Amino acid sequence: MPEVLNNFCPIELVIVDNFYLLGNRYRVHEITAFTLKIHCTFVVEPKMRIWTFEGGYDKNFTYLIAGDDGPDAAIVDAAVPFTQIKQLIEIEQLSVKYLLITHTHGDHTAYTREYLSELEDIQTALFGGGSYADALSLSDGETLSVGQLKINVIHTPGHYPDSVCFLTEECLFTGDTLFVGRTGRTISTQSDSRQLYRSVYEKLLTLSGKTVIYPGHNYSHQPTITLKENIATSPLLQAESEDDFVDRMAQYERSRTPGG
Repeated sequence: MPEVLNNFCPIELVIVDNFYLLGNRYRVHEITAFTLKIHCTFVVEPKMRIWTFEGGYDKNFTYLIAGDDGPDAAIVDAAVPFTQIKQLIEIEQLSVKYLLITHTHGDHTAYTREYLSELEDIQTALFGGGSYADALSLSDGETLSVGQLKINVIHTPGHYPDSVCFLTEECLFTGDTLFVGRTGRTISTQSDSRQLYRSVYEKLLTLSGKTVIYPGHNYSHQPTITLKENIATSPLLQAESEDDFVDRMAQYERSRTPGG
């Protein structure tokens, strides 16, 4: 399992430093500006770097991921303006190969064209290809290479037909399929609770309990959680059958407060 160090970095100033903890070397970036928050996660066994940018329409997360060595990187979801991630890309001298889209709801694709115009040689990758010119059409079970990282594509319809999750090094980027404390919702015209059940229970919940979930929104008191911990704390992940899950989803929606 990757060892994970989480830290909310208090963007006006960029500090690049190194420190050692229990014999492991961590590269630390503290970045702070205006209302932007960057949540820095450093996965060190095996080595991987993840930077999480919070913003967008509704506490959205955009992720920048790279191996510990080498310039190749990928972005997960274009949910925050490119100006918010540009400086870090330049400091790290990263070469972004892919913009990985978890699904095509507007809050996750809002700045796609801005990213494509600002970054050379980047390719948008999403399930079915979408409407973007020259986009890479992803399929279930496909594997992408970003430097030494292998990113597995898992098609997870339910919240939306083109929803996918991206798995690399026991880190799972789930978009709106799975959050900390619950599953995604199924309230849009193309949502389907039964499809979501099959995606979550037959695909995601079969992964290692040590897998760390990186959701598409910051909807909880903590930004990430292991799959095992999430199952233990979420009634929506404890259903005994598909029908039970559908009932739990309906009960969850009834329990929500207006605007909650």
